Amino acid sequence: MPFVQVDPADRADLRRRLLATRWPDAPEDAGWSLGTDLDHLREVVRDWAAFDLEAWSAGLARLPRRTVRLDALDLHVVHARAVPGAGPALPLVLCHGWPDSSWRFETVVPLLTDPGAHGADPADAFDVVVPDMPGFGWSQRPPVPLDSVAVAGLWARLMTALGYERFGAAGGDIGSHVSRYLALDHPDRVVAVHRTDAGVPVPVDPAALTPAERDWVAQAAAWGAAEGAYAAVHRTKPQSLAVGLTDSPAGLAAWLVEKLHAWSDPHGHGIGRDAVLDLLSRYWFTGTIGSSLRMDRANAAIPAEQHARRVEVPSGFSLFPGDLLRPPRAWLERTTRLVRVTEPARGGHFAPVEEPELYAQELRDFFRPYR
Repeated sequence: MPFVQVDPADRADLRRRLLATRWPDAPEDAGWSLGTDLDHLREVVRDWAAFDLEAWSAGLARLPRRTVRLDALDLHVVHARAVPGAGPALPLVLCHGWPDSSWRFETVVPLLTDPGAHGADPADAFDVVVPDMPGFGWSQRPPVPLDSVAVAGLWARLMTALGYERFGAAGGDIGSHVSRYLALDHPDRVVAVHRTDAGVPVPVDPAALTPAERDWVAQAAAWGAAEGAYAAVHRTKPQSLAVGLTDSPAGLAAWLVEKLHAWSDPHGHGIGRDAVLDLLSRYWFTGTIGSSLRMDRANAAIPAEQHARRVEVPSGFSLFPGDLLRPPRAWLERTTRLVRVTEPARGGHFAPVEEPELYAQELRDFFRPYR
């Protein structure tokens, strides 16, 4: 039986809503400059209305999924063990961000559990754990929004429940912070941590920064002024936004597709339409867009002293060219025990979806000395 079964009435309701979309106007030649390109969105909505949801739900069964109950929360987890005979496997927890879920990493799971079948060294196999954060995907919504520190603590207990005391951690976006706090709060268990970003700069005396770091801080401020309105809404009034996005599938698509477009590498393979519709369907049928937004509000309240802590666990970064803010090496050395930095040729904020082979190889190469 598929892990997810969508009621036929819910499928029909989604299609009805999509076909009845009340479209706004747009200035001529607005394109993506004001948000989601309206012509592009019409195509997404058309394709979503025709999307084979039965095949989608059946396809989710290709990966081993389970529910683990921790702290009175039912957590959805993809837990895929290395293929037999691959040699000692390193347990690895992959930490997603927003606007996604375990969706971010599911394409790379087979590449990590069975590298030999994908042209890589079988000795680089992992036992892979990909949980949905509470309030994302099929994980239960928490009664009070959790921040990245709390989720890191939850993931440490999850790894214990799955039988892993020693493991690696990797992630991006919010998952970069969750991985960081795993390393900070459980350095005796996390053998190494890999991240695709360093988040936004935390306050530091500008006089103590290198020129490259000062440039990066200025770039981050400029990006926030031009592109950060979505995050300001999430941090301050997420519930108002959640009403429209929970009621209108076209509205949900507009909010998410714009980020998938803007944060992907335009010179890479990008995110295929089926992957986009997969993500939209997860949010729609779980009704978790509101709870996913509220995590930004919780993270905004993390005390400053937490941001100032230095990671002493061996740390590596893969800085993909199409990602949002690429930190200079000096900042990474300032904030972590840096052992490796690479700059892959292609990929953006969603590198595991955009360039799964490249991303999987980055993880294999980085974690090889820590097995």
